[in-house]
Amino acid sequence: MSYRLNREENLPKQTRSANVENVLVMQGGGSLGAFACGVFKALVTKNIRIDIAAGTSIGAINAAIIVGSKSGHPEKDLEDFWIEIAESNPNIIADFFVLDYDRNTRTYNTKKISSASANAAVFGVPKMFVPRWWNWENMFKDRQYFDPTNWTYLYDYSPLAKTLDKYIDYKKLNLAAAAAEEKLPEVLRLIITAVDVMTARPLIFDNTKMEIKAKHILGSAGYPLYGFPWIEIQDGVNAWDGSLLSNTPVREVLSASPRNDKNIFIVENYPRRIHHLPSNMAEVESRASDRSKLDPDEVAVIKSEYDKLIKHYGAQILSVTRIVRSEIESPNILQNADFSPATVKELISQGVRKTMEEVAYCENIKYDLR
Repeated sequence: MSYRLNREENLPKQTRSANVENVLVMQGGGSLGAFACGVFKALVTKNIRIDIAAGTSIGAINAAIIVGSKSGHPEKDLEDFWIEIAESNPNIIADFFVLDYDRNTRTYNTKKISSASANAAVFGVPKMFVPRWWNWENMFKDRQYFDPTNWTYLYDYSPLAKTLDKYIDYKKLNLAAAAAEEKLPEVLRLIITAVDVMTARPLIFDNTKMEIKAKHILGSAGYPLYGFPWIEIQDGVNAWDGSLLSNTPVREVLSASPRNDKNIFIVENYPRRIHHLPSNMAEVESRASDRSKLDPDEVAVIKSEYDKLIKHYGAQILSVTRIVRSEIESPNILQNADFSPATVKELISQGVRKTMEEVAYCENIKYDLR
């Protein structure tokens, strides 16, 4: 869904920004983050320039690769990253088949159930994370290895940092601060979010204000309910996944960049609407995990931030384009842990297709093209 926002409110003409920023906001969602890869590929194909890449959790990982692309072709680096992750997904537990009742035809059909999520949960995804219990190399370095009752995490996330090194040039990732300070040509801006474990306050990592390292990216993506650890960012500051506070960091972008008008592209990994009520407990759990909706308090805060833009800076949100992943055919409680090559490639293809449809639908919106 794409739409324009028009909030002139009799602003003095001289307060209006002359610049328009295209912002890509990417949600968390584990393996579902491959959908955003397809979205970005389509935006590049349509020559829609992105000025700010923002995200949390897997969205932060996507954003960091886009901004710090080693090859200079972020759409290729992002897709290569996802394919490498997917191809490392083990295939030890075999897929299985069940009888599925079709309510329309009133017949039973054989349905194949992918074991990719179970494989990831038990054996990890080696290019991204490994289970603590299989990490024999570190068993004597890990003081609590033989005392699981005191574990605070289940998966070691450090393999992800090594994988990101193949795709991210951290010097390039942090050029924005130097460009702003030395008034050099503008470079792509990165805004990613996390939450402070001790204070529950948001942490905003902005490459125009600080040097972003691998630890900031991992901190933004360390979702504790899935067994990932917090990451120490600095003395006394430990970061958890930003989606614990907000899975769609629009307000953080508005606060960080209040002076320029914006076209905002929001990648939603969790569909707001489904085609039928859940028919089993797996589908109930899957639907309950859909986190794309904004609660009333968050909507109020975003409205307040937007009013601040209008009143104090004159900047406007010119358009919002929501690109929403389709509901999968057989949802399950581990849908965002399916890193199988087939699923990842399908999500990328879907992201391309959905973005092309949305951009074509809203061609009258004047995005700032390259």
